[in-house]
Amino acid sequence: APFAKPGNWNDPDMLIVGQVGWGNLHPTRLTADEQYTHISLWCLLSAPLLIGCDMEKFDDFTLNLLSNDEVLALDQDALGKEATCVWTNNSVRLYEKQLADGGHALGFFNLGAQPANLDFNQFTQIGLSGKFHVRDLWRQKNLPDANTIGSVMPLTVPAHGVALYKLTAAK
Repeated sequence: APFAKPGNWNDPDMLIVGQVGWGNLHPTRLTADEQYTHISLWCLLSAPLLIGCDMEKFDDFTLNLLSNDEVLALDQDALGKEATCVWTNNSVRLYEKQLADGGHALGFFNLGAQPANLDFNQFTQIGLSGKFHVRDLWRQKNLPDANTIGSVMPLTVPAHGVALYKLTAAK
């Protein structure tokens, strides 16, 4: 993470979504939730988005994964910061990424085999303070504002899935 910046990008390799394979195409073996996780992690890492699927065989799901402008904006953020793991709770890992506009991207990743339900209230523990607007990037939907003192953000993160949010300061 300390070396990621414009001109120095992490490269965790190709995205395996959609129809993949060499010569013998087959659907990815990732579940839908794992595909959301896959794209989210690459974008939080500011990694090159190299797809390993046949673009002529995009289905609607794959096209939506690869064309969500709010999620892609995390990957393309001008600050070029890489997310780091700032909090863990059982099977859930929280990755936080600072953004050029002063916002913060939060990716809650569930590594477990069961959905994880949490009431997240560790804002100050991860270095955030004040009131924030909360945006669910995959659903492109505003959620209730969060105040880092006393607010609880209820979450359900699917098994092997992600909840991906952008927090921007509220005035």
